Amino acid sequence: MPEGPELHLASCYVNTVCKDLVFAGRVEKSEVSRNPEVPFESSAYLISATSRGKEVRLTLSPLPEARPPQAPLDLVFRFGMSGSFQLAPADALPKHAHLRFYTVSPAPRQALCFVDVRRFGHWEVQGTWQPGRGPCVLREYEKFRENVLQNLADKTFDKAICEALLDQRFFNGVGNYLRAEILHRLKIPPFEKARTVLEALKHRRQDPELTLSKKIKAKLENPDLLELCHSVPMEVVQLGGKGYGPDREDDDFTAFRAWLRCYSVPGMSCLRDRHGRTIWFQGDPGPLAPKGRTSHKKRVKEKPNLDVTDLEDSVSVPKKKGPNRARRPGKKPQKESFEPEAKGKVASTRGPKTSPRDEPGVLEGKQPLVSRKRTDVHRGAAPGARPEGISGLPPGPDEQYCPPLQKY
Repeated sequence: MPEGPELHLASCYVNTVCKDLVFAGRVEKSEVSRNPEVPFESSAYLISATSRGKEVRLTLSPLPEARPPQAPLDLVFRFGMSGSFQLAPADALPKHAHLRFYTVSPAPRQALCFVDVRRFGHWEVQGTWQPGRGPCVLREYEKFRENVLQNLADKTFDKAICEALLDQRFFNGVGNYLRAEILHRLKIPPFEKARTVLEALKHRRQDPELTLSKKIKAKLENPDLLELCHSVPMEVVQLGGKGYGPDREDDDFTAFRAWLRCYSVPGMSCLRDRHGRTIWFQGDPGPLAPKGRTSHKKRVKEKPNLDVTDLEDSVSVPKKKGPNRARRPGKKPQKESFEPEAKGKVASTRGPKTSPRDEPGVLEGKQPLVSRKRTDVHRGAAPGARPEGISGLPPGPDEQYCPPLQKY
């Protein structure tokens, strides 16, 4: 989720890419976005941006000769889980571009887009900074520090310090990864009571005899929690990247991943706080840790490097799904052809005896399935008996016998 540094980088990006661009026309919103329409249209206007905590304000300023004449318009953005700004060619808009501002000069035509894949981001027309948010930890450090120390009696500071750090009334701009990194550097258990951690800072006094340079050195060497709430986000801003660097098309998150010391780092433990957010830490979680929940450490999944011989030896033979079944004969066995028997011998209508093994397509131990049509039964004659008046030739397999005519 974008936090204070990411929104600050977004505002710097907008000011940089829009410095020499003139925009024109109406502001276009995607059909799938549930955010409000932006009722603004001008023949020429400029765009500038500023950030405060987890909010970015875009100002659309019409030029003096623009038509129709109108006052500047402010749009306040909250990025949700995946919001960002991108400048792209007008004929190749990025996917999930839910708000678009088109340029008129210089050519080619471009569009500044608010891109939000998960669509949790939001903008307000003629919006102002959200009243419930406190001073920005990046841009208003002195006001931020004073606001925290003067309100330690608030019930928010009865909670664990990891949960209090997400309260935007006092820590505007601090998010999930920042709280983990801040607490890890000071080795503060994440589930220590917030008031216990912060009350000591209220009575902290520096030696008045120290020179200014020594005071600065002491702060850099031994910063307190509120100072880290300002300096750690500034480190992220100085890293750059995060989707707004020169290597935007490549992976410009490499420096940020290398900078992380605790958040989602292998070997660190994690727990879910009372709001369901995962906090990363090292060591004891603290006295206010949720009961009945155990911490888990992140492990590195190592992929074994197999040699060629290992691959050859590890070839598995596919398992048989079941016993082989005998296939039935594809064709029915051909019927025996009959030849005239020698004189004086009675021909059998059943043909020569054959063993089941000689039958084509029949496995050993199986009997052939052959259906025969009984044609030798007529008017009570015994089976196999030869009717009178029939020549010595054996009948065909389907031949019907008719008795000879008798005189009465």
